[in-house]
Amino acid sequence: MKRTIFQSACLAALLLASGVGHARAAQSCASRPQTVWLEQETWTEISQDIACGFTTAIIPVGGTEQSGPYIAVGKHNERVKVLSERIAQRVGHTLVAPVVAYVPEGGVSPRTSHMRFPGTLTVPVDVFERLVSSAAESLRVQGFTLVVLLGDHGGYQDALRHVARMLAPAWAKTGARIVYVPDYYEVLPHQYAQWLRRQGYGADVGQHAELSDTSLMLAANPAMVRQDALRHAPPPSASQGIYGGNPTRASAVLGQAGLAMQVDAAVKAIEAARGP
Repeated sequence: MKRTIFQSACLAALLLASGVGHARAAQSCASRPQTVWLEQETWTEISQDIACGFTTAIIPVGGTEQSGPYIAVGKHNERVKVLSERIAQRVGHTLVAPVVAYVPEGGVSPRTSHMRFPGTLTVPVDVFERLVSSAAESLRVQGFTLVVLLGDHGGYQDALRHVARMLAPAWAKTGARIVYVPDYYEVLPHQYAQWLRRQGYGADVGQHAELSDTSLMLAANPAMVRQDALRHAPPPSASQGIYGGNPTRASAVLGQAGLAMQVDAAVKAIEAARGP
């Protein structure tokens, strides 16, 4: 009889301790820092985030390149920063790594592509791929089970795809996944460009630093656009770093539509990768 009472008491104590432990864990998860940015947390906070189910990480890739006379050279960095935060908040349980700002942008000797303009920074493709691979591996070994590659610039999309394909087989053995999201970028030259043409802006849509590029930047961070200079701009040309189209009719309203398409595409891909 005494043994039974003792066993019951021990069981009750264990259940109570377990309940307290779960309550403390839940309280800890609820009180986590209100940020999705990895670089704004301490290592102990990140460790707690992972324990609380924040096991998806986004690696946002931007680029530092010329975008005509009216958009600052950090355009891609700023846009992917703004959108990665929105995406992480939408899908939940996700942290965002620091923006990768050093990407392939052309040659230095001779100077080719965007490197022909001051302010552009470039790295070789193999260096870029190793950088992204190392960042992804860093996240995986810490406990992130889904790493998402988002690239805001068209010039390195194949490199991101290659990194994901290269890492995927080894990662599959660990239970982790790496996902490259092409639609995050591809909606711009296709779905968004078509939408702009239907709004009557067909002649203004080009490839770089034109109506769509400028509108997206006005929507993401208007401080990055020299709007007064844009309003008094001469006819656009490739010598100015504007490739096709015309940026002078750009607006934040037009840009918001494109940003929403990018966010929706990324959210859909991440949710599909997580599964039911």
